[in-house]
Order: sequence, then structure tokens, then C-alpha cells
Amino acid sequence: MELFRIKQDIPFMRYARSTIYVSVLFIVGSIALLALRGLNLGIDFTGGTTIEVSYPAPADIAGIRGHLARNGYADAQVQNFGTARDVMVRLPVKEGVTSAMLSEQVLAVLRQHDAAVEMRRVEFVGPQVGKELFEDGALALLVVSIGIVIYLALRFEWRFAIGAIFATAHDVFIVLGVFALTQWEFSLTVLAAVLAVLGYSVNDTVVVFDRIRENFRKTRSTDVAAIMDNAKTATLARTIITSGTTLMMVLAMLILGGEVLFGFAAALSIGIVVGTYSSVLVASPVVMWMGVSREDFVKPPKEESGAVV
Repeated sequence: MELFRIKQDIPFMRYARSTIYVSVLFIVGSIALLALRGLNLGIDFTGGTTIEVSYPAPADIAGIRGHLARNGYADAQVQNFGTARDVMVRLPVKEGVTSAMLSEQVLAVLRQHDAAVEMRRVEFVGPQVGKELFEDGALALLVVSIGIVIYLALRFEWRFAIGAIFATAHDVFIVLGVFALTQWEFSLTVLAAVLAVLGYSVNDTVVVFDRIRENFRKTRSTDVAAIMDNAKTATLARTIITSGTTLMMVLAMLILGGEVLFGFAAALSIGIVVGTYSSVLVASPVVMWMGVSREDFVKPPKEESGAVV
């Protein structure tokens, strides 16, 4: 599907050096932010208390959140779950206060706002469990990255695998860097979004790489930059349509989804933008500078030996 067709190749590779420098700068900046400020880990990772309550009528989430904040629970996370009458309140670990004590205090505050509220369930997540979740999430990122490298090395060529993993690491580091800079809460849903960004970025990069490989095989040209420019231009319409429609859906979640979906949608929005950028302007320059050529994809013809007389 093409909404528009570009007749002349766009010289993307002319700006390859600048785009790589910008990407390296962003990666270094993100690593510095992660080292200096760190991520604002949510209750999923740090531990805390989850309280589920039920109201006789649809709950006023904003009103409940404001009432808790005025009574000393400004760090409480309030959201619906299941139905509009069911509410989940999540609170971080408080020193010297047990989960049972905290739940009773919160329930008393909630009953000041609405006496009909009923306790449904209380669950405590210890810091050790949160630490294990964080370590498992980091391990998942590592395993997925290794799998991507192996897949691309087998499907294309080892230089393409390195270019793709650099571009993917670029996207993940920038998403994490933004969360470290803004101190938005990093929860399990945000981790899921980071993994989704990783897959999205690789998919976009593979589409461009596939066209580059096809161009290497069907042309006699030895100008690697020109071959890559042609491949990127040919796939640009598809890239814009895919990224644009996906971003529209994610922005709708970001704007209309409320606090519950904010972190997830924000991570995806940033990831889609930087993922599209890296698949077009980051991955291919790395492959070119590593010395890829037409000979890597086109086998030389075998010389036929003459008949012995």
C-alpha cells in the first residue's frame, strides 16, 4: 500500500555521520541519566501494599485520589479494575507500618470520603519480590537482544546483526533515559512497553535490511550508499504509514487513557518515534561502515573447467 510514491532517491546516507554522532550522544546521555538519577521504580519493583475496595456506585477516581493526598497518602496510586465500582489503591512500603495497619488506616480515610466503601482484599509485595521482578525483566531484555542478533546473523549477515542491535539498543536506552530524566514511574507495564518497542524497532529495521539485500542481489552497482538510499526510499511510504497509524493509536491511549496507561503509552510513543528514526538513519550507516558489499550476497560464478583432450 502506498499513499505516495517518491520517484527520486533521498540521499539519507549523506547525513549518516551526523545521525550516528547524534545517536551516540543520546545513548551516552541516557546512560549518564540512568547512572546519576536512576529509574523511579514503581511498587511492582520496590514492594508495597495493594488494597482492593468496592463502592456501591461507580467510583470517583479523581476524588478518591485527592482525598487520600489530603490525608497524607499523596504517593498512593488509585485506579479502577474489573468494574467501575471496584478500585485498587497501591501504596509503597512505609517503615514501621505493617501491611495490615496500613490497610486499616487507608480504609478509615476512604470511609471518611464514602462510608459505604467495603474492603475486598489486601496484598503485600515485599521488596525482595520486586527486586526479583526487576532482575527478571532485565534478563528478558538481554535474552531477547541475543535472540535478535542470532536471528539477523542467520537471515542476513553478521554486519546486519550488529547494525540492528546497535539501533535497537539506541531505542531502548533513549526510552529509559527519558524515564530517568522525567522520573516518570517505571512499572511492569512500562517494562512490557520497552519490550514491545524492542520488537517494533527490529521489525522496522528488518524491512529496510530486506530491501537492501534485494538491491545488492539485483544490481551490478558497487556504490553501497546509493544502494541503501534506494532501499530506504522504496520502503519510506510503508514506514510512514505503519509508524503513523501505530503512533495515532498510542497517542490516543496517552491522551485519553488517564494515569493508569500513561507510562505504557509514553514509552511506546517515544519508542515508535526513535525506532523509526533508527531503522532509517542509524542501522544502515553502521552496516556500511563495517564494510558490507555486494560480494557478501552474490556468489561469484564458478569457472567451468575445460574438457581434457
